[in-house]
This record gives sequence, structure tokens and C-alpha cells, in this order.
Amino acid sequence: MPFTPFHMGPGILLKAILQSSFSLMVFGWTQIVMDLQPLWIMVQGHGHIHGFTHTFIGACLIAVFSCLTGKYLSEIGLCVIGISKANNPVHISWKIAMLSAFVGSVSHVALDALIHADVEPFYPISVDNPWLGVISVSLLHKLCLYSGLVGGGMFYVVQWRLKRNH
Repeated sequence: MPFTPFHMGPGILLKAILQSSFSLMVFGWTQIVMDLQPLWIMVQGHGHIHGFTHTFIGACLIAVFSCLTGKYLSEIGLCVIGISKANNPVHISWKIAMLSAFVGSVSHVALDALIHADVEPFYPISVDNPWLGVISVSLLHKLCLYSGLVGGGMFYVVQWRLKRNH
């Protein structure tokens, strides 16, 4: 997938379902961190684009890093965009940060394994990618896009109903 945007669709749907039990900011940060290694390879012009970062072991290591850094970066970001305010701060618990980072990194590997031949999700146990081609690139992109649209709509309906009931 062309970097982070398509990966965000399922994250938006999860945010709509889990609401405050999931951090879309940490999830998004994890998507960016996941694709730093492929970006570096593309800039260099040689190497294995979807290397160790696109294995489940690599994804777990990235999840830990993304949790530790993303919790604080996300809390700062929420202040900058005005969602977290001095009189009503948003704090992301470590549990939510870890869940969001792990879901982000593992889903990233799973989604990329469906469409990229060089993803080896089960390395070092296996270099095979049994998920490659299970669905088409076009269908995967549509599913990611539609999950984001549905999730965005669901999120705002829930938020509107919560505000209306208070």
C-alpha cells in the first residue's frame, strides 16, 4: 500500500467501535514508524523494501517503540489541534497506547502481506507469504477506504448522541 493513508481506514473503524479505549493518534504514529524502513530503502535505491519491519517480530518491536514515543507525541498533538485542553486534558493510558500500537503494527503487516510479494510476515520461521493474493489490491484498497468512511461516520454519530444526551 502506498504508505499510511490506506492503513488508517481500519484504524478509524476501530476508533469508532472502541471510542476512548483506542488511540487513533498512536495507531497513526505506528503506521508512520512502520513505513520508515521502506522509505529509507526507496530513497537509497536498493535493499529489501518490506524487510524486517514487515514481519510480525519486527512489528512487535515497532509497537513497543511506537507505544513509548506515541503516547507522549499523541498527547502533545491532541493539545496542538485543540482536542485536549487545559480544563479538560486528554490522557492516553499505557494500556490504550500499547493496544493501539500493537493493533497498528500487526494490522500493517497483515494488510501489506496481502498485496506485496516481498513481505515475509512469519520470518524467521518461514520466508513464505501465504496471504499474498488472497484478495486483489483494488479490493483491499476499497475495503480500507470504506472502513474509514464507515468508521468516521459511526464515530461522529456516537459523539453527537453522547453530547445530545448530556
